[in-house]
Amino acid sequence: MADRASEARPLALITGASAGIGAAFARAYAARGYDLALSARRADRLEALAAELAAAHGIEAFAIPADLAVFEAHAAVLAAVSARGRAVDALVNNAGFSIAQSFVGVPWERQRDFLMTLVVNACGLAYGVIPGMVERRRGTIVNVGSLAAFAPGVAGHSLYPGAKSLMVSFSQALAAELKGAGIKVTATCPGFTLTEFAEANGTKAVMDAAPRRFFQTADQVVAATLAANDRGRVVVIPGLHNQIAAAVLRYMPRPLLIAILNRASAKYHLGD
Repeated sequence: MADRASEARPLALITGASAGIGAAFARAYAARGYDLALSARRADRLEALAAELAAAHGIEAFAIPADLAVFEAHAAVLAAVSARGRAVDALVNNAGFSIAQSFVGVPWERQRDFLMTLVVNACGLAYGVIPGMVERRRGTIVNVGSLAAFAPGVAGHSLYPGAKSLMVSFSQALAAELKGAGIKVTATCPGFTLTEFAEANGTKAVMDAAPRRFFQTADQVVAATLAANDRGRVVVIPGLHNQIAAAVLRYMPRPLLIAILNRASAKYHLGD
């Protein structure tokens, strides 16, 4: 149960918090004086990060091990927060992965898990925390999208652009619905970021060969995201080079864009 000191501090719930952008969000919110509810599958990493940040910032941090690929997993995560007598003041929907094979190149269960993790349970978490935020007249929701949200689909990563595009549109809809309720909603759309993401989907060797000047650190992405959220921006694209890329994706003639992307993305499409 929460003590009086922790009840006075806001709580940030961060999914996919065991590494990469999720861990960077945890560090940033801890530095802002938030207590932390950290969720991911790897309990050992969550516990270590929670202990580190609690000691460094004098906040409460606790782990909620969960696999968001499981149906209704969001409910168990929110129940774990409630069991501690806490309410969520900031939600970061960051958990995710990608599938570098073609759509039918992997079992359907894998594609279903992808949708559960990136879309269904992320929306479920937002659905669960919004009423309390509205009642308290304050709150933050950050949905981690991708530069891919602005791109047409190409071979491989079949569901990824669509899922990320949905989270951008979802964020815009929430921002419109919650206008005046004291809740700031932001979709952040980073490009290449130095995380374990490529290692997990099998494209690390290809990504390692890409020029480093096109990559950002997770801390840079998070800093840009939180600054944009503070200002009430609904969609943010961290990094000038990514903003230029997004403009190209929006305004280049579609047939030419699709041809270029299909050729450029072929190296990221693994064999089935």
